[in-house]
Amino acid sequence: MYPTLKTVIDGRLVELPGTIAAVRAQLPDADVPAFTHEVENAPADQLTVILARWALRATGADEEDEEVFQRLRAGDHSGCVPADDEAGTGTA
Repeated sequence: MYPTLKTVIDGRLVELPGTIAAVRAQLPDADVPAFTHEVENAPADQLTVILARWALRATGADEEDEEVFQRLRAGDHSGCVPADDEAGTGTA
């Protein structure tokens, strides 16, 4: 069993490749040089974040996130919970 990263996208659990080699293997050939350069020059404490970002490219999650960011930029905060409101009650 290969290591994986897990996240939720569009309400469903998704397993992403969890090794440098597995992430590289899922990328289009045109993206491999940029990926290789980034992971080979990454600070160790940022490697997991970088791997997750590259692994997510094949899922469409970045498009889902962009839709949320556009909505927030437009001032629509419906469905948002302040970070200090962990229970989601709307009262901090």
